[in-house]
Order: sequence, then C-alpha cells, then structure tokens
Amino acid sequence: MELIPDLPEPLARECLLRTSYKQFPLISSVCKVWQREISLPDFLRHRKASGHSQELVVLSQARIDPVSQLGSGKTIPTPVYRISVLEPESGLWTELPPVPGKSNGLPLFCRLASVGSDLVVIGGLDPVTWRTSDSVFIFSFLTATWRNGTDMPGVPRSFFACASDSERSVFVAGGHDEDKNALTSALAYDVAEDRWALLPDMGRERDECTATFHAGKFHVIGGYATEEQGQFSKTAESFDVATRQWGQEAKEFLAHGMSTWPPVCAGGEDGELYACCRRDLMAKSGDSWQKVENLPDDVCSVSYMAVGRFGKVVVIGSARYGEPSVGYNWDMSNSRWVKLETHYKYEGHVQAGCFLEI
Repeated sequence: MELIPDLPEPLARECLLRTSYKQFPLISSVCKVWQREISLPDFLRHRKASGHSQELVVLSQARIDPVSQLGSGKTIPTPVYRISVLEPESGLWTELPPVPGKSNGLPLFCRLASVGSDLVVIGGLDPVTWRTSDSVFIFSFLTATWRNGTDMPGVPRSFFACASDSERSVFVAGGHDEDKNALTSALAYDVAEDRWALLPDMGRERDECTATFHAGKFHVIGGYATEEQGQFSKTAESFDVATRQWGQEAKEFLAHGMSTWPPVCAGGEDGELYACCRRDLMAKSGDSWQKVENLPDDVCSVSYMAVGRFGKVVVIGSARYGEPSVGYNWDMSNSRWVKLETHYKYEGHVQAGCFLEI
C-alpha cells in the first residue's frame, strides 16, 4: 500500500519527515501504513539527518493548586508535579496528559529519560505516602499515550543517578535504600524489550549523585557514601556500554568548588562536557574545566540544562529556590544569552528533566 496515493514513495516520505511532532498522534491514527512508517527507527534517523527533527526539553515541573482554606482565608499551595515540554527553538511550552491513575501528580524526585520517541519516568516518592516508588511510566510522543513499564528491580532506591543513550536503554546507578544506606548497584532498562538487567557494581557508594550519557559512556558523578552524609565527592565513574565495564574512578573529575552539590551536566556534540555550577557555565575538555560564560542573574540556581545541535545550550532555573523558573538559550557562536518567554503556569519548580530530539 502506498504512503500517499499517486505520490512517489520518496516524496511521500519527505512529506511525513517534515511534519511537526505534535501531528504524530494524528498521523498514527490515520492508517496502519503511516503508523508503521513513523514508528520505524530509520524514520527518526532520516528526520534528524535531514534537519527536520525538533528538540524538546521535557521537565517534571510543579503546578500550584489551592487545595484547602485556613480559617484566616489563606490558601495552602500544594505542589503537584506534571510533565511540561519546552521547544527551545520556538520558546513554546505545552503540558503532557497526566499519567493515568496519578491524580496527585508524578512521584516526587522521579527521574526522566528519553529513548527514541519515548519519555521514560522512573522511581521517586509517592506524593501522598512518601514511600519509595519503583514504578516506570512511558509516554509515546508518536501516539500521545502512556503505558506502564516493568517496575525497577532490587531494593527500593531513591535519589539515584539516571541517564539514557537516547536510542534504546536507560541507566540507573547509586542513590539510597529505605534505610538511607548509599548504594553501589547499577541497572539498565531496555525500553523496547521492557526488561531490566543488572550491571556490575560501581567502585564506591554514591548517594545523590548525578549522571549524563556522553561519548558511549554512562558517567556517574559525585555523590557521597553512607558515612559521608552530605560530603559530596569530586570523583566520577564511567560505564562503557561497549565493554559492559566500569572504568577506573576519576579522582578529581570535578574542579575545586564544584563538589558541594552535584553540578548539572550535559554532553555536547563537540566532545566536551558542560556543567552549570554556582554562577558559571563550565566546559570540560580533556582533564580540565574552563569557565565559558557567566550564567544570567535570574537563573544562577540551575535545575536542568541541555546541549542541542550546533552548540546551543538551554538552561532552566531560578534566581534562588522558591523563585519562578525561567529559561535561557545560549548560542556558542555569538556568546549571547536569550531569555525564553515563559507563561506563568510554567514558572513552577523543576525537579528533573531530559532532552529529546524527535
């Protein structure tokens, strides 16, 4: 069956490649041929190669809803976290439909990762009971629907590091169990197969660590051991996907002053690793960190950052905790920050995020 009747196959495919990601659910519902076409891995690869892909920043962001009244008439705000989506190129914000059955919002401190055209939401704390969750929820941008994934195995863990290779797998490492013991264990989740696999343990315990996937490796950065409570390490460990092994621990991975709290990191296409630390945008080339630029004054407390095509950096944050969230684009070619317009409903606190190119 032809993609589009009476239209040559290459031209019909070009038409589909040029559609907005927001039209994918409609395209999927038109016919099985179109649904199969946009679901093929080659479709996304061709879309990216032809320059028609769209970059998205996906966030777990608070929405403030009045839930009760005090005798004085004051409203008590209760943060409910939902998924918001920013298109950095256009500055447009949207909100995804809620996870079915989660009327109280996303699990607190859950982690987000993207694989292909899917968003994966892992773990966190139940917003009502504060019990550790091992749940996995997957949102398809092709069909605009949620599905349940296999629960994360092993001991219940929270505040773990999480990152994906953007193509097939999500990696999880560290965090702590329900007794606040820091963990060395690591896992990999194959989204297509809906299957978890144990990875070799890291060389040391890492609670409240951060992670990024860069140059074929899952980098787990900082964190602290059980007895070091809150004393963040400057070290990092990298899991090589090709060899399925952890490399030697990098003792001084973070520069002086970067270990008081896990920096927000992201890898760039230029081979460098970028981080937002205190009031600076930093870049790591080789073994050393260099300051690239000052962060804007109203985003010095960074919640999330991403590095897109052509060296464009997106940062989301606030002037300080409790202040409205704002976003900026930074173009390395002209070293200029451009503030993104943000509707007040997308100014809530950001707990986690991921970058998705679709």
